[in-house]
Amino acid sequence: MSNTPATVAPLHYPRNLDPMVRTSLLDTPAVLVNGPRQCGKTTLVRQYAADMAYFSLDDPALLEAVRSDPVGFVRQQDRAIIDEIQRAPQLLMALKLAIDQDRRPGRFLLTGSANLMALPQVADSLAGRVDIHHLLPLSQSELQRRPNDFLLRALAQDWQFQGPSPLPPTELTAHVLAGGYPEMRQRATAARRQAWASAYLTTLVERDVRDIADIDNASQLPKLLAILAELSGQLLNLSQVGAQIGMNGKTVEKYIGILEKLFLVRRLPAFSRNTLSRLTKSPKIHFLDSGLQSTLTRLTPERVLLERQRFGATLETWVYGELRKLLCITPEPWFLSHYRDAAGLEVDFVLESPLRTVVGIEVKASASVAASDFKGLRQLRQHCGSTFASGIVLYNGEHALPFGDGLWAVPLGRL
Repeated sequence: MSNTPATVAPLHYPRNLDPMVRTSLLDTPAVLVNGPRQCGKTTLVRQYAADMAYFSLDDPALLEAVRSDPVGFVRQQDRAIIDEIQRAPQLLMALKLAIDQDRRPGRFLLTGSANLMALPQVADSLAGRVDIHHLLPLSQSELQRRPNDFLLRALAQDWQFQGPSPLPPTELTAHVLAGGYPEMRQRATAARRQAWASAYLTTLVERDVRDIADIDNASQLPKLLAILAELSGQLLNLSQVGAQIGMNGKTVEKYIGILEKLFLVRRLPAFSRNTLSRLTKSPKIHFLDSGLQSTLTRLTPERVLLERQRFGATLETWVYGELRKLLCITPEPWFLSHYRDAAGLEVDFVLESPLRTVVGIEVKASASVAASDFKGLRQLRQHCGSTFASGIVLYNGEHALPFGDGLWAVPLGRL
């Protein structure tokens, strides 16, 4: 089996988010590109450095100067790119003051490696003054240098086209295990990619956590990450997770919140027509990158051959990441959830538009699909009635196949 990922990222690649950032700079004083470290934010924003000064707060000397006199630093800038702004949150009030005095569009282009709007001091400072965009690791469409039209095709049920060739099982495995981080995908072997991912996670826990949270026992975070990686795609029980590492449920919830702010994991709420019910039903936990998840679970191409069920969980993690990346570039605020009814029938992912149009997605690692694979999607269709647009089983086959009444088997390569 080849250890080379199905698609190796070039050193520079177009990002689907770029047109949205350019549009925001035309009418908004500050634009924030938020996303995990090493996902490509700096490469994206440095395209604008020709007519904007560029500053990285990863520079220790600059960081110290900014922290000492944030107002003085901002006053010196007419237009500026400020990278990793979560490292100096005191800069945000200075930016608020500068923007309130001069609201020209495109004055400040910011990046952050933590979910800044989840931090109260940031939300208060920049509310109404900033456009926020999320950049995640490379998507399948970016790696293949093509538009991401999956959602449009799902709504139109338009799958009869000459799309990208489906990946053979061995290439699909390598592609999913490689994840979407550009640096990780540049490594030549699976072992080298996992070495990069391990070092990345260690650095994140040892350094970046301190930028966003004051916690008593950061040494527990690696253990918690390893447990959550094994649970990726499963219902989250805070008490059971805490029992494995000697934490109570409230502490586990706090620590998961920190990992969410660092774009490592995300809770996936349960689908419900009652918005309040979404808050009370059990969410699932998902990693945002399949490469990091497979590293923590020690899943290699060789182990996939012996433990195919474990690969199914990682493949579901990969699809989750792809859907998140899709929603980052979708103008309307679609809602992503999972479906589970009282009888235990499930659908891995439910996409719901602001007008409550629903697309259900089930994930299957095999190259064949049977009518029984649509059982959960049929139940979801019955639950949603006329708002149900389409139900899709993503599988590792060659052709898009209709299964009647809005139900389709669609190759994973189309995602």
